Amino acid sequence: MRRTARLLTGTALAVGALANLGAPAYGTDADGLELRPASVDPGEQVTVDTAACRSGGAAGDASAVGAGSFTLAPRERAASGRFRVPPSAQPGTYEIVATCADGGKRIAGDLVVTLTPASGQQAHPRGSVKTGVGGALGRDPVQTAAGVAALAVAAAGGTWLLHRRARGDGI
Repeated sequence: MRRTARLLTGTALAVGALANLGAPAYGTDADGLELRPASVDPGEQVTVDTAACRSGGAAGDASAVGAGSFTLAPRERAASGRFRVPPSAQPGTYEIVATCADGGKRIAGDLVVTLTPASGQQAHPRGSVKTGVGGALGRDPVQTAAGVAALAVAAAGGTWLLHRRARGDGI
């Protein structure tokens, strides 16, 4: 039974790996939007190309990620444009859309926003450090008062025991 399960698992993994060999490393589909890079950090610039809008260019829309609209200018074999992902963009997958000027054809591509830098790049910290409540005065004054009272009782008891021991009364 175990051998059969291992054989089936190994076969499924091999088929999955072979299926991914043909997948492109950039965000595109046939006659769609090519996004370079397809995975970015907030604040980075993205180049958009498409072969679907060759003659008249296109109007791009990256408002899903918060970048607004951009223009794809016609080139020899494709239309090309750029936009910058806002620094406030949250991690996730966003659909970037372009509409061809000649014919109104709508094409789309997916952009992945991450907070993990590509290999070889330095990661910069974001946000505040989550270290707890901090400080002597907590958020709940009742708990703070109870903590102070417990410390006072412990200090008084320890002092009393040390005093008795010093007098020779025993513990």
